[in-house]
Amino acid sequence: MSGELSGAFADLGTFLPIVIAVLTLQQIDPSGLFIGFGLFAIAVAVIYRRPIPVQPMKVVAAVVISQNLSAGTIAASGLLLGLVVFTLSITGVVGYIGKKIPNSVLSGIQLGVGLILAWAGAELMLQEPMIGVIAIGLLLLLIATPLNPFAAVIVIIVASTWSVTNNLDQLPVISMGFHLPRMVSIEWLEVWESTQTILLPQLSLTLTNAIIATAAIAIRLFPHGQRRITPTRLGVTTGALNLLLAPLGAFPMCHGAGGLVVQHRFGARTWLAPAIFGISCLSIGIFLGPDALKVLMLIPLSAVGALLIFAGIELAGSKQLLMGSTADRTVSIITGIVCVLFNVALGLLVGLLIELFRHYRK
Repeated sequence: MSGELSGAFADLGTFLPIVIAVLTLQQIDPSGLFIGFGLFAIAVAVIYRRPIPVQPMKVVAAVVISQNLSAGTIAASGLLLGLVVFTLSITGVVGYIGKKIPNSVLSGIQLGVGLILAWAGAELMLQEPMIGVIAIGLLLLLIATPLNPFAAVIVIIVASTWSVTNNLDQLPVISMGFHLPRMVSIEWLEVWESTQTILLPQLSLTLTNAIIATAAIAIRLFPHGQRRITPTRLGVTTGALNLLLAPLGAFPMCHGAGGLVVQHRFGARTWLAPAIFGISCLSIGIFLGPDALKVLMLIPLSAVGALLIFAGIELAGSKQLLMGSTADRTVSIITGIVCVLFNVALGLLVGLLIELFRHYRK
């Protein structure tokens, strides 16, 4: 239970920065956003019985933040992506692609995702270096003690307490109530805008990192769950849940290889981790509503960055990468470098092309 609690909140490094930035624009209802995450995570807990993460879609977030898109366009993005991903999954396209990816390429994606996590963690730490260094030191101390399963939660609590006590005069006024999500109306112009700016780039990232890479890493972490955690099933849940929740004001969501690694690293092994995260989000959405952003901003992102660094380094140095042949290791390293320099989708493509070239040279 202790590991599930720690792992449930270990993936905040991806969740917090995006959610805070999106809510700051005041284009999306906080209740709908958090209730959406809560229902998605609880559904995942019931379906997979493993700590399969729930994350905001990164390309959608980047475009929403940079262009200040409307709530209707955000909802349209969730519906369009949900429909396409669901269709590709039930027709077997996603499953076919997942089965054809060589281990060397999968190890490369794992390397790339790990390095991306570590780099993102370092960037977050630089926001408040002092708190980041303290968090790293505390993690190193806790990992060597019986409190290791609680490491992530303890670090977040200590860092938040430190931040609050040093800013008592700036604490926000937070009120509780009862809030429910509002249905979002969507216009055809918003559907067209989403199709032009978001659909294809997010689709490539969702299929690779959120579905194929997540399934590959999940099978390595949970070898007895091969029938339950497959690219096809991950695609179906991603598509179906976005279709159901987008009209309620939920932000477009997916799974994520990085989130899985972070949660597993800090003790998550069963359905309890996503259930705890889901219930927490549901409670925030229902009882805090518009004041949810004020609560989130009390958590120092630099401390969350420390968690990402630890998990990323561990993922990047996987046994599969270290024990492979020289040729396989070369493919993995090139794939990982492309993932870091560009994105996971291009890294996957480059790795597959190299393996194709190797195959025809034999």
